[in-house]
Amino acid sequence: MGQKVNIALVDKTKDKLSNMVLEAKRKLENCFYVDLRVTVREGQGAVAQDGMMKSSIRDYGLSYGLRVIAGKQILAAGYFSQTLGAADTDKLSGIIGDGLDQAYERAIASSKIKSERKSHWQALGQSLHSTELAPIEICQDTIPGNYKINPVEVPLGEVNGLARDVSKAVASYDPRVKLNQIGIQTSLIRELFVSSEGTAIDRTHALTQGLCVVVAIGNSGVQQMHYDCLGHQRGWEILTDGFDEDLMQSKPLTGFALDLASDCVSLSEAKPCPSSGKEVVVVTDPHYNTLLVHEIIGHPTELDRALKLETAYAGRSWFFRNLKENMLGKQVASPLVSAYSDPLLQGYGHYEYDDEGTPVKRVMHIDKGIFCGFMNSRQTAAILGASPNGHFKAIDASFVPLIRMSTTAFGNGERDPKGIISEVDHGYYLVGHRIPSISESRENFRITARKVFEIRNGQLGEMFRDGGMMGNTKDYLMSVDAVGNDLRIRSIFNCGKGQPMQAKKLGNGGPTIRACARLVGGAK
Repeated sequence: MGQKVNIALVDKTKDKLSNMVLEAKRKLENCFYVDLRVTVREGQGAVAQDGMMKSSIRDYGLSYGLRVIAGKQILAAGYFSQTLGAADTDKLSGIIGDGLDQAYERAIASSKIKSERKSHWQALGQSLHSTELAPIEICQDTIPGNYKINPVEVPLGEVNGLARDVSKAVASYDPRVKLNQIGIQTSLIRELFVSSEGTAIDRTHALTQGLCVVVAIGNSGVQQMHYDCLGHQRGWEILTDGFDEDLMQSKPLTGFALDLASDCVSLSEAKPCPSSGKEVVVVTDPHYNTLLVHEIIGHPTELDRALKLETAYAGRSWFFRNLKENMLGKQVASPLVSAYSDPLLQGYGHYEYDDEGTPVKRVMHIDKGIFCGFMNSRQTAAILGASPNGHFKAIDASFVPLIRMSTTAFGNGERDPKGIISEVDHGYYLVGHRIPSISESRENFRITARKVFEIRNGQLGEMFRDGGMMGNTKDYLMSVDAVGNDLRIRSIFNCGKGQPMQAKKLGNGGPTIRACARLVGGAK
């Protein structure tokens, strides 16, 4: 009979699992490297719609993932993973041992196939290389969770009650609100990483989120739907009390949801945004720039995308055509523009080591207009001759890691945001983000805003709905002529990548930015 699954399970198994990985590297023939990831989750959640409970759950998760790099002439990787249950806890070591054999056999088989095809495919075969990993600092570390109220100690009835009460408050806010849905989740997650190089990372973190969806119908005759989330690697307290940190702030869930309802109602009465037909001055707020930096900087600076390892299903990067033709060291933006990815910033994108045990560091993508580099993994870093920077992540141990954003942001500027707007004779102020549409290599974009305000003589005027901007990415970045000092980081809860799809939680942000682009309106 299996025991209850909770995060304490790691304490009972981590030494044995670490020794298993070290021993496998010594015993398995032609084995170069082994790593193991284990994830244990405890959590609960609830969904309420229009003031009535829709669903609630209290559950756990247990999974592991293995990677073995082995081979004779050419090294290749073999992966194996499983999602487990309570009945598996007493025999966890044996199950993972069997999985290790599977991963090793896959690595050996892949190595043989690569060797055969390298010799038979002539010129094409020369593109096949050994799976090499760039070196990293070997670390052993234990990282505790950061929270005031432990997510697993909150009664499920309290979780249900908050979802229901917030939904009731939104439903009664205004008769134009026709539908709302409030989703809550709060959990405690423990992740173990051990490798045959001696790395051992044991990390616990909390994760709490409130997701709000609001639909309103006003006199414009158009149904407006808005959704947004507040979230953090903190405990239950962020939903009841909100939070206020250097770069991240949020009201409690009730106030957050009512603000979203207020926006939705106002927009249901607004006119559709006009289209400019030509470039105009656009000022974008930090919330809008959360999605903008995600799409035009974050994804194209993932090195697996740039190296065309995911071209078939996700596209390439305009920053990198090949090893000889790329934007490294070249100007791609105004000298006022900097952008980076930093896992050490607080929020959804925070972690100290990635899923290869690489200690993380800030990666500058653009430094005063000059393109500097990519997020990478150990394997892609070796291809490019770069140092690993800690961006190889999976949403769970049962998935193969991918190069993912941590917290990607435009750098802070020096200008007062109000002053940036006051200098505009005529233009538009884009507030909040809604929907992106991006070209295959991210060289062109169209992103809609939650609200668009006309600017006349330095003052905000009429508010419009269903508007946004579009442009050539480099032209837009080169046109930036003012950057505010109001950098903010926000949570993104649904960044999708990979096959099978991994919907990752991460952080994005930026300050107020002024540039030029085409204004794109909505349907009348």
